[in-house]
Amino acid sequence: MTDQLAIPSKKDRVSPEEWQLRVDLAAAYRLVALYGWDDLIFTHLSARIPGDEHHFLINPYGMMFDEITASSLVRVDQDGNKINPEDFDINPAGFTIHSAIHAVREDAACVMHTHTTAGVAVSAQSEGLLPLSQQSLFPLSNMAYHDYEGVALREDEKARLQADLGTNNFMILRNHGLLTTASSVADTFLNMYILQTACEIQIQALAGNRALTPVPDGIVDTIKQQAEKVTKGMGGKLAWPGLLRKLDRIDPSFRN
Repeated sequence: MTDQLAIPSKKDRVSPEEWQLRVDLAAAYRLVALYGWDDLIFTHLSARIPGDEHHFLINPYGMMFDEITASSLVRVDQDGNKINPEDFDINPAGFTIHSAIHAVREDAACVMHTHTTAGVAVSAQSEGLLPLSQQSLFPLSNMAYHDYEGVALREDEKARLQADLGTNNFMILRNHGLLTTASSVADTFLNMYILQTACEIQIQALAGNRALTPVPDGIVDTIKQQAEKVTKGMGGKLAWPGLLRKLDRIDPSFRN
């Protein structure tokens, strides 16, 4: 990290629980950059800080995802106000989407939103995500859609976004991108990984100019139980330690 972006550590200024959450969320930002899902400084990942204050962490506006550290994440309240005035500003469009979900979903500890090429391409297709792969079945068992209303800046869009998401953990924002949520950073990242992969497979399958074989009806209904067996009930926690080790080998500065 350059001297211009050197940010004093917050490790001794926050609770151990908040610090661990900061490290995990910073890791998720680095992984999004590593897998090529970032969109320069745009799109956001957020995480709710445990407690009754309804504060959450989001990225500083202007920093690339591969620059994000645990200390650089900005703590904001439900109205988008920075808790620490010396922190970077945040993107109001990102705040609108994430705060809408955090406000009504107590189980949504983390929210991830991307603008990947494959994700936006599928979001523009009228049928949305198709049951063309094993990967697609996990999102399809828990999928929502939200129609495009322009850049997410209007307060009145929040209610429609909340209603469209409902209790689902996967959402395709029409003409816009992908969104996932879960009860932890690890599970939210795994959800995004699976949804992104399903979109990439769909775009390549449709480009093959051959008849396609959709997954038979009824299998989607059993996929949740099968997933529990595959991950031993641990979900994203099974892969998360390995992902952190991967980041530590490449650049451990996300922990700063």
